[in-house]
Amino acid sequence: MNLYLIRHGETAHNRDGLGLGRADVPLTDYGQRQADAVVARLAAEPPTRILTSPLSRARVIAEALSAESGAPLAVREELVELDVGETEHLSFAEMGERFPDFLAEWRSADPALISMPGGESLADVAARLVPLVDELQAAPDDAGAVAVVSHNFVLRLLICRLLGLEPAAFRGFATDLASVSKLALRRGQATVEILNDCCHVPDDR
Repeated sequence: MNLYLIRHGETAHNRDGLGLGRADVPLTDYGQRQADAVVARLAAEPPTRILTSPLSRARVIAEALSAESGAPLAVREELVELDVGETEHLSFAEMGERFPDFLAEWRSADPALISMPGGESLADVAARLVPLVDELQAAPDDAGAVAVVSHNFVLRLLICRLLGLEPAAFRGFATDLASVSKLALRRGQATVEILNDCCHVPDDR
């Protein structure tokens, strides 16, 4: 089975460097063009199944992929972004002023158990992904191409889980806006074939 991991396009929060977790904000015009480019990028190997976060910024790509390919679409709550709690909508400078102790801990070598102020920890997200990981690993090798459309922290932790790594390893992976990563799952074992591909992303802002 081929697994495509796709991050949503740009929102105003991403553009302006503001904290963004569960807030359901729309894509910018540029983010929509990014989403369109992702759909075109996957035209050569259309998915046979699509799983998406419930948040609209991810569903834009998922729904367009489904319409283009005819693949069934399932909204999966476990793919919703990390709950960033009280840091939602804050700039990094504002986070530093309001939550200096949290940021100091977050910069540590292993921040997995550190909860966002009023929100989740990376370990919480990794735990809720376990059933999905088990489901993906149990799929037959000839299950086709599955597309997962989600968010930065979720996708990085999903890669960690599929590769058998601890959540603290999340910093070893990048999932930029509108990026596509590809993992091959054979007999339940994951191999990274493409990581953080953004070659399709338009540069005309």
